[in-house]
Amino acid sequence: MGLAAALCGTSCSDVIDLNPGDRFSPATVWSSTTTVDSYVLGLYSIFSSSCEFYGTGSPNLTDAYSDILKSGSWDQYNHSYNRSLFQESAFNSTSAGAFECWSTHYERIRRENEFLRDAPKYREKFGEKWMDTRIAEVRFCRAYAYYLLCRVYGGVILRTEVDGPEQNDKARSTEADCWDFIIEELKDLAPQLPQGNKTENGDNWDDANYGRATQQAAYGLLSRVALFAERWDVAAQAARDVEKCGGALDLTGYANVFNGDLKSNKEILFGVDFEQDVITHRYDAYVRPSGDAKALGTSALYSVFFPTSELADSYEMADGTPFSWETHGSDPYTGREPRFYATILYNGASWMGRTIESYVGGADGFKEYENSKSANTTVTGYYLRKYLKDGDKSWITAYSAQTCILIRYAEVLLNKAEALAELSWEQNSVEALQALNDVRGRVGLPSRQTASKEEFMEFVRHERMVELAGEGFRYWDLRRWRLAEEVINGKNVHGVKITKTDSGFNYEHVDADNGNKRIFYDRYYHFAIPESERSKNPLCDNNQGWV
Repeated sequence: MGLAAALCGTSCSDVIDLNPGDRFSPATVWSSTTTVDSYVLGLYSIFSSSCEFYGTGSPNLTDAYSDILKSGSWDQYNHSYNRSLFQESAFNSTSAGAFECWSTHYERIRRENEFLRDAPKYREKFGEKWMDTRIAEVRFCRAYAYYLLCRVYGGVILRTEVDGPEQNDKARSTEADCWDFIIEELKDLAPQLPQGNKTENGDNWDDANYGRATQQAAYGLLSRVALFAERWDVAAQAARDVEKCGGALDLTGYANVFNGDLKSNKEILFGVDFEQDVITHRYDAYVRPSGDAKALGTSALYSVFFPTSELADSYEMADGTPFSWETHGSDPYTGREPRFYATILYNGASWMGRTIESYVGGADGFKEYENSKSANTTVTGYYLRKYLKDGDKSWITAYSAQTCILIRYAEVLLNKAEALAELSWEQNSVEALQALNDVRGRVGLPSRQTASKEEFMEFVRHERMVELAGEGFRYWDLRRWRLAEEVINGKNVHGVKITKTDSGFNYEHVDADNGNKRIFYDRYYHFAIPESERSKNPLCDNNQGWV
């Protein structure tokens, strides 16, 4: 069974029922390597169901909760993005609102703990190395579940065994203890996994098992988690370990990282390899420019997510000088660095055999954001380009199947740069600058130089915003840096209203929130523990600020 097939759960599996843990027969699970693997691969569904692409309708692009992506869809009272940004009622003392994930992940953790309880008994039957690899995979899935929980709630309940009714009442561990648990798990399990999918040497998965957890993935996740924990030494060493395991940048071009082929790209350390007719998503339908509907003859296009001026204006010129409207405003989209063109569709861009017209009255249009309507057309003057395939029409009838990248080497390098600077700028500045400049050098930008840690951290934050845009990092980075109040609260995002004239175009800078001030309070750094948990577990307290 391929990984993509396993991810879609029961409907795609003729081996065992993968949902949920109390509805399968242990005798069946442990009867053969095939059934054990089916169960293990079923646990990988955490990656597809929590990734940025996947959802019952619209993809879950969390950058739209930040300053770099704007949702133009539906009204601010019912649509999760704008409601979360504009309405205090979006979050309350009983729920984390759009980020609620407690019960879902604890159900997964219970199933993982059941496997980890029983697996050691079958080492002799299936072989110690074979079983140890599966145990490491399941621990990796569990570590990822705890990572997702901790970034929303802070300290959570660490359940590492199969608890019975008498163990239901359990207090939350501190946030620091939770991060430490995840860190120690990843450090311990990583050596038990195959080294990688694309390395020339080492113990690797075969083609039939492409996409399963590897040392590259475990160390990559470790480098990320350690930043949340402010364990700078751990993050830096984990990044070095990724490199030792064969992690590398794709030097054929930034845009090629997102061509959708997991197997051909050595930069992708871990991702969800969606597959048409097996497990799909609807990224194209909610991201493509609105003019594609008429051009391709489809009504299945909603155009919801739009890059903001805050993002578009942050991309440098190709020579590394900052972009500014004062200097470059007469021709704003010429001579920008490669990541701008790989990430953003702008007025005048070549696309699907036509030219993007994101001006008022153009084929791709422009509408001012309204509280009570769905725009289905850009409200910022821009569309998202990243992950879309120029010329592709298969998504119209078969939905989308691009790989959703969860961990890639460029992120790991930026994790390393940040960690080294925070650990000791005086001792690590050369190595930190090298990691940052490796990312910039891939797109032909000049190296950064500075003697100041403060300036370097500004460089890192800028680089993470433009390098990782649209991949689900920005909102969580702002929370991790404790900058979300400064960047989001009381602010608006902006766009460009473009009007065609006889001689060219006029560019008017507009408020893309229609005057609504965004909300991010201090208590949002840790959302409320669900009432459903606290009502049945008296030892579980709520986070501060949620009464």
